[in-house]
Amino acid sequence: MNGQENEGTGTLRYRLVRSGRRTLGLEIREGELIVRAPYRATRQEIDRMLREKRSWIDSHLAKSRQKIREAAAIRPLNREELYALGQKAVEYIPGRVRYYAGLLGVQPRKITIRNQRTRWGSCSSQGNLNFNVLLMLTPPEAIDSVVVHELCHLKEMNHSERFYREVLSVFPDYYRWHDWLKEHQTELMARLG
Repeated sequence: MNGQENEGTGTLRYRLVRSGRRTLGLEIREGELIVRAPYRATRQEIDRMLREKRSWIDSHLAKSRQKIREAAAIRPLNREELYALGQKAVEYIPGRVRYYAGLLGVQPRKITIRNQRTRWGSCSSQGNLNFNVLLMLTPPEAIDSVVVHELCHLKEMNHSERFYREVLSVFPDYYRWHDWLKEHQTELMARLG
């Protein structure tokens, strides 16, 4: 569902996502404002939050849109570069998976390296782990943060408090590198063209 809120002379456009969550939330993704709201939230409550957070929204939308413009100027990797990056990933990432799997006491079924445009990694319900080849363009700590995140899904297939306790138990700097990846995601993903 889409919406808009008029504030003075400016119109604020957003996508409204309702769910069973308990609180209102805002997210800026790829230059778009997403309002996350409980099913029971009224339009007046949503409009009030948007008015109260307007300067934060405007600031973060501007930053996000600037990153999109910068990403458009980035040269995509050619086929040979992508292949070479894939080879490096195949050599490096499974070793990190083995290391952290040992610390966590888990064993993934299969590890795959992919050219993904939106995700750094994923874990299937069958215990298969997928990692983005573009991780090889990031610092080793960023790679470890994704590896640990996906391995912890073998214990907790959610993002609960218990899940994050598992993550932090073996990788205390997780949030720092998770934030680094969020900050650089647009420019890095642009390398896939």
